[in-house]
Amino acid sequence: MMKLKSALLSTALLAGLAIGAAPAAQAEQTVTIALEGDYQPWNLTNPDGSLGGFEPELAANLCKRMNVHCKLIAQNWDGMVAALQAGKFDVIMDALSITPDREQVMTFSTPYAATPATFVTAKGSGLENLPGTGKTLDFKDIDDKAKLTALRAALKGKVIGLQAGTVYEPFIKADFGDVATIKDYNAATDRDNDIINGRIDVGFDDATYFGYALKAPADSTLVFTGPVVGGPIWGAGEGLGLRKNEGPLAAKFSKAIKAALKDGTVKKLSLKWFGVDVSPAS
Repeated sequence: MMKLKSALLSTALLAGLAIGAAPAAQAEQTVTIALEGDYQPWNLTNPDGSLGGFEPELAANLCKRMNVHCKLIAQNWDGMVAALQAGKFDVIMDALSITPDREQVMTFSTPYAATPATFVTAKGSGLENLPGTGKTLDFKDIDDKAKLTALRAALKGKVIGLQAGTVYEPFIKADFGDVATIKDYNAATDRDNDIINGRIDVGFDDATYFGYALKAPADSTLVFTGPVVGGPIWGAGEGLGLRKNEGPLAAKFSKAIKAALKDGTVKKLSLKWFGVDVSPAS
């Protein structure tokens, strides 16, 4: 998931869940953390309205280590950075990739995850075995068409679906925008439904997100296709995004993240939710 948000301000969704272990009266401070609640398994909304998934569980652990009172809220992906800057909440925790462009407008914690991205299509689409299927490509440069010659030819005239404002958008538009139609979506689930219903041909997103989505009965017609794309192209990994003047709070979160990585908490939670260890390289 790995995201560069648009500047449009969105209305916050459901107020979330206070997760700090210590009572608010004893906590050093109250911290409000925003996530989508709809980017499984990073974060999701449970039937009772509470927020669950890898990030909410990790947030609970980090806040306990920091002895702060944390509140989670669901917030539209579109406009999340603008809402952060407007002071609607204190932290973005939504599979947010750390990139140089984002570091110009936000302060980041140390990364708590690092994941690659890939394509999916629907069974029977004729695109189930795109060039590079089963292989991993390491990218350093967004525009590296030489590695994608066969894949570009296979996707010529096709429609590729993306969640708008993500770190994947510049890559797909730079390398496929001249041969394929790129369609943006506000929600990843809307994009997935259009693949299932044959309205678009393929989607491109975080491999762990798709790995979870493909297990859902409703998405059982989706299959991985094409190469897995990883490397420095996606930045240092996923971290917490805070306002520029929140360096001390970012440092506290970084210290807690490093402790959670060292004692295996991040590995345990990632295996639970993703089935693979997404801990960033030390």
